[in-house]
Amino acid sequence: MADKLPFGEDKGIWEAIENDPFIPQVKKDDVLVDKPSSEWTEADSKKEKIDWIAKNIITSALSCDEFFRVSQCTSAKEMWDILEITHEGTNDVKRARKHVLIQEYELFRMQKGETICDVQKRFSHIVNQLMSLGNNFD
Repeated sequence: MADKLPFGEDKGIWEAIENDPFIPQVKKDDVLVDKPSSEWTEADSKKEKIDWIAKNIITSALSCDEFFRVSQCTSAKEMWDILEITHEGTNDVKRARKHVLIQEYELFRMQKGETICDVQKRFSHIVNQLMSLGNNFD
């Protein structure tokens, strides 16, 4: 599907989420100012629309509770940042979680009465969480 999006919107959508939305601007007196919408080119309109597409993609993937958390956001980037902090935490939270998981990994032992399947699930869960936080294992 990504190859069917016109004008590289697939890349533009992620750029709108990582950065801020595109706002057409023009240089006046050596200063960039927002271009009046009456002066937008067709390309300006298409680029500006990408943020709306990104917001629609994000909101269509959310539960009701998640939607209400980001419903007042004005850009896809703002939505993404709120969701990222909500689900991953700040850098301090990530660092603390990583230290706890490393400790769990280093002290990992089979618990009394635990099946091999349960041990494997628990171990995989710890390793997957550590990998998602940037730890790689050989």
